[in-house]
Amino acid sequence: MSRPEREGRVLVAGIGNVFLGDDAFGVETARALTRSRLPTHVEVVDVGVRGVHLAYQLLDGYDTLILVDATARGGDPGTLYLIEHEDAGTAMGVPLDGHRMTPDAVLALLGTLCAGTGGRPPRRVLVVGCEPAGVEEEMGLSAPVSAAVPRAVRLIEDLLGAAPRDEPRPLAGEAAK
Repeated sequence: MSRPEREGRVLVAGIGNVFLGDDAFGVETARALTRSRLPTHVEVVDVGVRGVHLAYQLLDGYDTLILVDATARGGDPGTLYLIEHEDAGTAMGVPLDGHRMTPDAVLALLGTLCAGTGGRPPRRVLVVGCEPAGVEEEMGLSAPVSAAVPRAVRLIEDLLGAAPRDEPRPLAGEAAK
């Protein structure tokens, strides 16, 4: 799998609910990724459960979207997956529920928004997923998913051609501390 184009804008979006155990994998990975020296054309956001916000942000024009999320595919907890999404921005018949916006629902909404505004969805959508151990109501990641966060950061850094870790960068939308 080739790296995202260097000249195109890239959005890395951490998705998940911090109150549902391993569902917070994407959020925790996005936070950890802020300690990397990323190329200037890369933006990292902690989307959390705000899928509608993500769909509208994508209207700003990104060439590549990297979604980071807990992804149950039947592997051992902590297993990482790199999935290339083939139908970025197309309507997939996913019902719209502003409180439960899965990545497929976000992309379906984006397709609808782009059609109405003349915008275009990202040309490439990648999912960096992690097999959860559990998504019950609890705070904190399980041990295998927590151990997968640094591996996911390295995978994303490799995809982006990022430099080794340096000083933390604030997430988009957060004030610098």
